[in-house]
Amino acid sequence: MTEPVKLLVMFVNESDTWNGTPLYHAVVERLRHLHVAGATAHTGILGFGHHTRVHSKRLFGIADDRPITIMVVDEESKLRAVMPELRAMISEGLILVLDAELIADQSRIA
Repeated sequence: MTEPVKLLVMFVNESDTWNGTPLYHAVVERLRHLHVAGATAHTGILGFGHHTRVHSKRLFGIADDRPITIMVVDEESKLRAVMPELRAMISEGLILVLDAELIADQSRIA
C-alpha cells in the first residue's frame, strides 16, 4: 500500500443475514472478491446499539444475537469505492471510517 491507510469498522448482529448467508460472512467474502487488503470479523461478548438492547453470550454459552465487528484495512480510495455495496448490504448497523497508521506489513517482508 502506498497511500495512507484507513480502518473501516462495521458493527452488525450475529443474526443479520444477506441472501440467506450470515451478513458478516457475506461482507468479508465480498471484500475478498473486491481485492481489499484485509478484513476480519470479530464476535463480541457483550454490547448494545441504538436499540439499547444488550447482546451477550448467556448461560451455558447460548448466544443471544451477539454483536459482530468487521474490521477492514486498505487505502482510502479502495474503501470509498466499495462503500456503496457495503451500505446496500448493511441495512441496520454502524459503519465507521477511521484514520490508521500502517506500522508493519509482514506479508511484504521477504
